Amino acid sequence: MFIDYVEIDVASGAGGPGRISFRREKHIAKGGPDGGSGGRGGSVWVVADENIGTLLDFRYHRHYKALPGEPGGGALKSGRTGEDVILRAPVGTVIKNKETGETIIDLNEHLQEFEIVAGGRGGKGNDHFKSATNQAPRQAEDGRPGQKLKLSLELRLLADVGLVGYPNAGKSTLLSHVTAAKPKIADYPFTTLVPNLGIVKLADYRTFVMADIPGIIEGASQGKGLGFQFLRHIQRTAALLFMIDGYESDVDETFEKLRSELEKFDSEMVNRKIIKVINKIDIIDDEDLKALRAKHPDFLFISAVTGAGLEELLRKLISCVENEPENEWS
Repeated sequence: MFIDYVEIDVASGAGGPGRISFRREKHIAKGGPDGGSGGRGGSVWVVADENIGTLLDFRYHRHYKALPGEPGGGALKSGRTGEDVILRAPVGTVIKNKETGETIIDLNEHLQEFEIVAGGRGGKGNDHFKSATNQAPRQAEDGRPGQKLKLSLELRLLADVGLVGYPNAGKSTLLSHVTAAKPKIADYPFTTLVPNLGIVKLADYRTFVMADIPGIIEGASQGKGLGFQFLRHIQRTAALLFMIDGYESDVDETFEKLRSELEKFDSEMVNRKIIKVINKIDIIDDEDLKALRAKHPDFLFISAVTGAGLEELLRKLISCVENEPENEWS
């Protein structure tokens, strides 16, 4: 099951209290204070793991609490540190403070680690309070309390190119043709239900990652359909490939509607490089195709089924990925 958003609670452990103790040994008079400090409470850490592809584990386990530190002992013995809790999340996970909306950490590298909430410091034992004027202190500190946070975890796929289009525009077919990914494809209308990633390998050994998200419908930015739920997965891409069915009654209008939905969702989308593609030219007759090419010179024409036009498209995409993104919303 693909889960890309969860909310969890985390809490670090409290520090252990310091000890009030005095040295008591035969033949040693007035041994003095020997109370040790309490141990530090356990922290909650997160580690990015490229071998995990979903937030599914967090869906069924939402509360994480590290252990408290143990109390200090006599003979200057410090309490044991509380055991940490280590959370493993997919690379591409953005962790936010649920109550403030502030981003705490963006996990974008394998094995990147971050301390989300630190354990409480252990309290000092009475040995720390001895002085020339107070040689038998009867005071010790309590440990500091741990911290609690409500977190939201959002998984955003790390892809170079994102595919954008209405359901049945042929995005999954394209992904399966140019990568080793195997999304569901059928000869009847349906829409992709989860994002899919694939690695495109060119003949000159250059590569880039392509992401296919569920088809976008009008009103997606307001929560309609599945597209809105997964739009976050193309927020990181360097380029966006708008794929439009060649049989759409108005290609320019379809492009504008798709662009509008993305812009409403995230205004930063306007900074992406844009490639506009008309698909399914294999089932368009020659006269209609000639008219389409004349009417839409700024579009590339392909067939994701037969592979027609894909070589030119891939050259364009790798050029976009390897150069600085430009604003091409026109």
